[in-house]
Amino acid sequence: MAASVRDKQTVALRRMLNFNTPPVKNAASEPVWKVLIYDRFGQDIISPLLSVKELRDMGVTLHLLLHSDRDPIPDVPAIYFVMPSEENVDRMCQDLRNQLYESYYLNFISAISRSKLEDIAGAALAANAVSQITKVYDQYLNFITLEDDMFVLCHQNKELISYHAINRADAQDADIEAIMDTIVDSLFCFFVTLGAVPVIRCPRGNAAEMVAVKLDKKLRENLRDARNSLFTGDNMAAGQFSFQRPLFVLVDRNMDMATPLHHTWTYQALIHDVMDFHLNWVVLEEGAVAEASPAGARPKKKSRRTYDLTPADKFWQKHKGSPFPEVAESVQEELDAYRAQEDEVKHLKSIMGLEGEDEGAISMLSDNTAKLTSAVSSLPELLEKKRLIDLHTNVATAVLDHIKSRKLDLYFEYEEKLMSKSTLDKSLLDIISDPDAGTPEDKMRLFLIFFITAQQPPSESDVEQYKRAMLDAGCDLSPLTYIKQWKAFTKMSATPANYGNSGVKPMGLFSRVMNSGSQLVMEGVKNLVLKQHNLPVTRVLDNLMEMKLHAETDDYRYFDPKMLRGSESSIPRNKNPFQEFVKSFSEILQKGKSQLVLHHHTHDLVVLEAIVFVVGGGNYIEYQNLVDYARSKAGKKILYGCSELFNASQFLKQLSQLGQK
Repeated sequence: MAASVRDKQTVALRRMLNFNTPPVKNAASEPVWKVLIYDRFGQDIISPLLSVKELRDMGVTLHLLLHSDRDPIPDVPAIYFVMPSEENVDRMCQDLRNQLYESYYLNFISAISRSKLEDIAGAALAANAVSQITKVYDQYLNFITLEDDMFVLCHQNKELISYHAINRADAQDADIEAIMDTIVDSLFCFFVTLGAVPVIRCPRGNAAEMVAVKLDKKLRENLRDARNSLFTGDNMAAGQFSFQRPLFVLVDRNMDMATPLHHTWTYQALIHDVMDFHLNWVVLEEGAVAEASPAGARPKKKSRRTYDLTPADKFWQKHKGSPFPEVAESVQEELDAYRAQEDEVKHLKSIMGLEGEDEGAISMLSDNTAKLTSAVSSLPELLEKKRLIDLHTNVATAVLDHIKSRKLDLYFEYEEKLMSKSTLDKSLLDIISDPDAGTPEDKMRLFLIFFITAQQPPSESDVEQYKRAMLDAGCDLSPLTYIKQWKAFTKMSATPANYGNSGVKPMGLFSRVMNSGSQLVMEGVKNLVLKQHNLPVTRVLDNLMEMKLHAETDDYRYFDPKMLRGSESSIPRNKNPFQEFVKSFSEILQKGKSQLVLHHHTHDLVVLEAIVFVVGGGNYIEYQNLVDYARSKAGKKILYGCSELFNASQFLKQLSQLGQK
């Protein structure tokens, strides 16, 4: 499998931190000590990819924010990694005037304009620091990679390209143009880093189409300028003539409004839904009600702990997409296995009469202690295992508290039934009116999913009855105001989105306590098993990748930036451009393998890699659905991207703002 976009972005960052030369794998050589200066955008890009330890191993002794108060360190080179904004350029010019560092390596996250470059040159001349500016680079890294197969455009200032910003009624044409340009700039950086020119597909008449048109134009202009093209040259050779061009599917958030509001049941998506989880860091508040304080004493402050969920964490990699009850059982199994290993080490030490002895004494013993020596040598690994078990025990316990206190299993099961048009065993009004079932926000999410997915819209009198119940439950009705407008505008009432044959299979309640010493007491929580089904975004991708004729995607526009005539790039060369390949390929196979080599590069429309991008924001539910889909398609690689990553609560706030205007 080719390197993932996470690997490629990490390699680019390591090269930048090595003064824009490929790092030499020579353990004996000391790294050159340096200072890293970044802005918030740069910090967000580096944070999910490189740890503080890894930065130190590359010689970064200090990493500081550009706009913080920094003392001069005159004998050290400084590597800057910042956006080419007006205020950042001004601050860099100020650093040059103040002679803060020995030399300056200026790396811009996105391409810097000529006028801003001239500003820096002018400041360098005035400060007599021209010789100290060693290198100036456009890095084209203006996106954040969270997984091997997932990226978002930004975390800072994400409200500028949010669903709310794109869909607000008072947005001017100039505002929308600026939003689209920001999105296209990041997507262009993504494809430069990936080293591939995509074939673009998108629906007509929405923000996704605007992004596609602008991205096609930007890629086309760059390819036309052969001398300065970012898609030619050594590092792009594979991408330029690859037999496997990626298919880039752009969709609009408005195509599926129910999924972002949906209560979920998989580990990663649940953490994102109920906790503070961003850029792969989860924040836990601990000790809120630890012990009763004496009368009159001040209540104890909540302590906040932050955990980094990394690719090195094998438990996380294996279980982030698993249903929560499975995760709870796996945490307990891991803990039991760890305790068994720990007991074995203790038992061996006591047999040898070495309780409390130092490691030196152990290694000096005779051959029959080989077993003990190997057990002791595995201690660091064992301690790391214990740290990860503690991490997931704490995180899973916090998630479980939310599930129990808000009856999230009930919400998830009911919403799945609504979305799959199954028969309901309880009335919606009963859940909304039940004071013990969830928060006002949970009730609002449930009602909106009912309203969005209903084949027949509820009557006005029914809606009024639901509204009264929701007001009594303390709900803010502004999101409903917006969803009613949205539904009328998109005429969704005639063709509601199809959520496939979804649904869940209840396996009964968790009656047993998982372990008398365990905190993960799952009693009373439904053991729901997920049935595999395709969400709307996955279904669109499936239609386009598998060349299915479907009313939903037949009208999608087609752009190929490598085609010479721009005017024709929006028209597929036939009804389905990928069938052309299949037909030719089967003809070649019939003629014999000797012919295969001759024709190997004539068609670049095999879809082995696809990228789905949601304009207006995405979520971990869609990401996980695509991961599950990709597993069923051996040899195919699918990436998920979105303009911003939000949970249901954040999305609801945006809908509320839109409904208030």
